[in-house]
Order: sequence, then structure tokens, then C-alpha cells
Amino acid sequence: MAYIEPAPLKDKENPFEAMMSRFHVAAQILGLEDEIYNVLKNPARQVIVSLPVTMDDGSIRVFEGYRVIHSTILGPSKGGIRFDPHVNLDEVKALAAWMTWKCAVVDIPYGGAKGGVTCNPREMSAGEIERLMRAYTQTMADVFGPDKDIPAPDMGTGPREMAWLMDQYSRYKGMTTHAVVTGKPLVMGGSLGRTEATGRGVMVSAMAAMEKLKINPYKATCAVQGFGNVGSWAARLLHERGLIVQAVSDLSGAYFNAQGIDIEKAIQYRDANKGSLEGFTGAEKISNDDLLTLPVDLLVPAATEDVITSSNVVSIKARLIVEGANGPTSSKADNVINEKGIMVVPDILANAGGVTVSYFEWVQNRLGYKWTADRVNRRSDRIMKDAFNNVYKTSQEYKVPMRIAAYMVAIDKVSKTYKYRGGY
Repeated sequence: MAYIEPAPLKDKENPFEAMMSRFHVAAQILGLEDEIYNVLKNPARQVIVSLPVTMDDGSIRVFEGYRVIHSTILGPSKGGIRFDPHVNLDEVKALAAWMTWKCAVVDIPYGGAKGGVTCNPREMSAGEIERLMRAYTQTMADVFGPDKDIPAPDMGTGPREMAWLMDQYSRYKGMTTHAVVTGKPLVMGGSLGRTEATGRGVMVSAMAAMEKLKINPYKATCAVQGFGNVGSWAARLLHERGLIVQAVSDLSGAYFNAQGIDIEKAIQYRDANKGSLEGFTGAEKISNDDLLTLPVDLLVPAATEDVITSSNVVSIKARLIVEGANGPTSSKADNVINEKGIMVVPDILANAGGVTVSYFEWVQNRLGYKWTADRVNRRSDRIMKDAFNNVYKTSQEYKVPMRIAAYMVAIDKVSKTYKYRGGY
């Protein structure tokens, strides 16, 4: 079947529609039966809860919480919990589906899920966040479980919140249950290598893609949008492998140095400056929009969704885009990128290093045995490289872009497993 362009959508698109437009194209090329198409497009379970929480001033505020389980065909569902003012059901549904495809692409035995609470953690005290996380966990205690649904951190949450979740769930069960959640602090059963895992997966994907494109990493230039956990680790690891990182950015703006930014220095500056690059002197300040259109070999969008849009895509000059963020390219921009012949390593492949090491954390918790950082990195690198090669092979075989190929690999795996397991 010939490659069919996804229907163009508006740039600031509904995330569920964006995911479905790519899913639809991949399903058509695979010749997916209607029955399986309908099973895979619909979430298996959607839970919406009200969470009354006592605030520090004694008032009671009611928050809305979500958990969407998209699929458990490959195994227990897996996905983060987002604390953010813009959390809504459509976003959580899209992210849950993305998790299904992400786990399938890297061939780990998980389905996809996502959770979230509509709140602004920046305006809440640690005590208020703890009470909210414990209320959410208590309400979702029948949803979660090491063999059912395994949450993890996401935007607005981290190891501290996962520690509270594990403790609350363990109280509910009457026994310590490490494997119910990943992304925990090391002392509570977290895994070595987890912090850098997503950025490391971006680096492995970029190196594999540069090999296919015959780009010499020791002569290559790179721009990284976003300097949080994913972006800073990707920049550091790419720099270690010879690339000249000419630009990085965060909310304060973008910073450019044609000779290359000293990434270690930038990370130290950020950490000493309340997490911001504002005032960084190792580079000249440019806009975030300028960073995206620099004439570099590699562009890593690792900030938020919908940054490469129909309005700026014509100006993008990178030869290779490796998506560290979820959904950084709008589906309208996809078509132009494909016409320009730019290779894109899509989000569901490039940033799957995080869920891969989350899986390792769960495995270690089940074994009651810790792996070394070297073993974690070695195994995650192998999984990421194998996944890249599998998607690249599909892309060449069907003459489709890497994004559609990644969806095809994922949908093929989930649909075949569904057929073996059978429906009702």
C-alpha cells in the first residue's frame, strides 16, 4: 500500500487527534482489520476522580484527577503522573496511547497508561503536594498494582512524589510494595541510570541515525531546545561523543556559540541559578525560534509539544531531528519535513530510554536485586539501538517516514499479541 499523508490538522492541535492521525496512516498501510483498529484506538479504561485536600490555610480544595489505561494487551500498563494546571482528559488519553506505542516500539512487556491532576504545584507547599499525592494514590489504589498499572513521574512530579505514592500504596496493602511505581529515590528501590535514561536514549538514537546518514559526529553541529533533565543530559552525552553543541535553551531564552557551548559549565550555572540559564555568559542570547532554524546537523527538540509548526518548518535547516519531548512536531509540519527529506527520529522511539530504565527498575524490584549503572546503561543502549534498527528497516521497506514506521512497528506488535490472546 502506498504511503498516505496524514490529514493536516491545525498546529495547536488536540493531542489525541494528533496521535490518531498518525495511528490511522500506520494502520492503513498495515491493512489493520476494523475490529483491531477499534480496539486499539479506544482506551481500555478511563478513571476520573475528585480529590478533596486540606490546604495549609485550613480550607478544603477539590482537585480533579485522571488515570487513563489505554492498553494492557502486552502486559501491565505503564505511564507517568502529571501535576500541571493544563491537565485534561484529552491530553491524558493521548499520552496513554503514546505510552502503549512507546513500550511496543522498544519491545518491553507493558501496555500504556497516563495519569494527571489539574493543579499548579509551583503555587503549592510541599505539605499540600504530599496530601494531594496521597489522596490521589488512595483513590487509585484499586487501579495501581505491580501486575496491573505502574505509575512513574512526569511533568510536575519526581522521586519525592513517587516515594509518597509507594508509601501510601504500601499502607493500603499492609506491606511494602516497591514495584508499584518507578522513578523512586535510589534508597527506596530506584534504579541507577534512571535520571539520565531519557537523554541517553536520545543520544543513542541520534548516533544510530547519524551512522545511517553518514554524518561524522566529530564534525557535526547540534542545537538542543530545552535544558531540563532530558535536554541537558542529551546535550552532555552528545558533546562527550564529539558533537559541537552550538545552542541550548530554556524558558529564559536560547544561547548560541558557534565554537560550541561548554555543556558542563552551562549545567553548573543552571544548577546554581535556581534551574535557569538566565544570565549565562558562555554564549550570546538568541530567541527560541532562532534556535530551531539554525543550520546545524542535528536538532533535538526536548522542551514541550508543538514547537515545530507550519509557520517555522520551512525555515528548519537541520539534516536530522531527534525528538526528546513528546509531540514536539505538529502533524501539519510533518508533511513539509518529509518533503524536505529531513530524517526525524520520532518521540515514541527517541525518548523511550526513560520507560526502558523504568522497566529495569521494576525488574530489579521484583528480583530484590540491584544492578550496576554499567549494566543498566549497557542493556538500555542495546534495546534503544535494536529498536532504532527495527524502525529504520520498516521505514526503508515500506518507503515511509521514520514516524509512521515507528507506529507501524508498535501497532503490528500489539495487534499480533491481541490476536494470539483473543477478544471476547
